[in-house]
Amino acid sequence: MLRQCLAIARREFFFMWRDKSLRYILLAGPLLGLLIFYATYSPQVLKNIPAAIVDLDHSRAGQELIKNIQAAENLKITAYPGSYDELEELIKKGEVIAGVVIPEDYGKEVSLSRQARVEMIVDGSNMIYATNTTSAMLSVTRTLSAQTGVKVLVARGIQPAQARAAYQPVEFREEAWFNPTLNYAYFVVLALALNVWQQCCTLAACMNITGETGARSWYQIKALGLSRLRLFFSKSAAQIITFMVIALPVFFLAFVVCKLPLRCGLAVFLLFNLAFVIALHSVGTLASSLARDAVNATRFGMIIALPSFLVSGYTWPLEAMPPYLRVIAQMLPQTWYFQGLNFLTFKDPGWAFMSQFFLAFLIIAAVCYGTAAIIVARRT
Repeated sequence: MLRQCLAIARREFFFMWRDKSLRYILLAGPLLGLLIFYATYSPQVLKNIPAAIVDLDHSRAGQELIKNIQAAENLKITAYPGSYDELEELIKKGEVIAGVVIPEDYGKEVSLSRQARVEMIVDGSNMIYATNTTSAMLSVTRTLSAQTGVKVLVARGIQPAQARAAYQPVEFREEAWFNPTLNYAYFVVLALALNVWQQCCTLAACMNITGETGARSWYQIKALGLSRLRLFFSKSAAQIITFMVIALPVFFLAFVVCKLPLRCGLAVFLLFNLAFVIALHSVGTLASSLARDAVNATRFGMIIALPSFLVSGYTWPLEAMPPYLRVIAQMLPQTWYFQGLNFLTFKDPGWAFMSQFFLAFLIIAAVCYGTAAIIVARRT
């Protein structure tokens, strides 16, 4: 009996090694996963975080504060809006992650040795950016607070040692927008659920072409003389509708039962998901056209679906990833989907801004469907 078990095991080792695609997945898969994780999360601290400064005071003290903030590590001042509304629009569209608002009476309060308040605004819709931005802002504000108070007292003739012991600091008050309580569940629950959904849809879409091969119904369809275009459209429409239908209970539980935020209209949200499903289906169809059989198609789907959420920029910003990984990520519809999902659920930046996401889905679908059609036509 032991000899039989050993023979069967030896046979299984042989078949696993002979299957080239499985062999490559087993040997290279874990290493590739390690490289992707390392490339994604190797920068332990986010640098060049885009921030804005709103100067409502326009005093000499305010200008001094701006210079100190500009020199802060890990922050990159990219805009100088003139009001709260302008700052809100910049944060809503993702152009800046944080803002520093210098109030109108800042210079006066500092000159009178009173405690001055400066407001820090942080985009709370992305928890990764919010925590890193808060840490960067606090490291800056603590230093600036002490420096400002000491400089004022020294200017009044007080010795530096006494000034450091008696200064009135500048108070930096932090405020999170779009997710005021920095609720981590709001940020991660829906995204993780939809990540599982997109993985299932990707695996199913990878059977769009190879799934017919070897099935008895395939010979019946060929005998009917049905055109390839009509067959492809019918099969794809059924799959896309199915993908959308199975997502509806997820949306119901998320927005109705769990009360997760949805700032945009329901129609816009569903249209956005439909555009993503079409683009995702096109990627699966392309993988299906490249696969020799259903087993390989499933493996292609797994390779695409599993790391796509990791490199989508949702759990770690795209800007912090290596350039080559960023380029690859932007070719995947999942990247555009999870980025857009964050904007729609927390901010609703409007159609003019979201149109770029719909355009990306359209381009991906056109390229993948077109390439798959050429591959299938050449094979047959």
